[in-house]
Amino acid sequence: MVKIGNDWDGLLAGEFEKPYYLELRAFLKKEYGSRVVYPSMHDIFNALKYTAYGDVNAVILGQDPYHGPGQAHGLCFSVQRGLPPPPSLQNIFRELRDELGIRPPGHGCLTGWARQGVLLLNTALTVRAGEANSHRGRGWETFTDRVVSLLAQREEPMAFLLWGANARAKAPLLAGSRHLVLAAAHPSPLSASSGFFGCGHFAKTNAFLAQYGRHIDWAIEP
Repeated sequence: MVKIGNDWDGLLAGEFEKPYYLELRAFLKKEYGSRVVYPSMHDIFNALKYTAYGDVNAVILGQDPYHGPGQAHGLCFSVQRGLPPPPSLQNIFRELRDELGIRPPGHGCLTGWARQGVLLLNTALTVRAGEANSHRGRGWETFTDRVVSLLAQREEPMAFLLWGANARAKAPLLAGSRHLVLAAAHPSPLSASSGFFGCGHFAKTNAFLAQYGRHIDWAIEP
């Protein structure tokens, strides 16, 4: 039984017993037992653990976890302290600098955002080492569809930042909602120049939240 430890437990009650998730769980048990898979099993649901449903101000939706050693820890685009920021995160920091004048920090851990209500969610929550998108189509998309649908139903407005094709595929779940929906290319070096750089998502998010007396400090804590 998955235990998140906040209001997500009640909202997702029963989800972990559905046939698709039981199939996903069996697949993951085999994968973790026979291959190197990221993140650690204990970190898979960190995005939900760090950011309760009722606290969400913004959702950053990515693709799948980093697939290099020790990088992924359950928050999209974030890496654990002591590791250099990967290229995608470096590009995020570049956009922050260009938009808001925020200087890049000396690390790539984004837990400070998560504690401010930024849900750092990937569309798939696990990946094989060295194989991007290797757990795509195994059931995670159904699970993250449910998470996004629950957020779309929430009365308090929030911003959704959809980065990359996998994330933008969630847009229909948000159609007609009261929330701000922003879509851009993925910040990876392969696509950042095709619509991520200059997207203005951080400033637009705060302009939207300001209408409701809320604000995110995008500066990464030292």
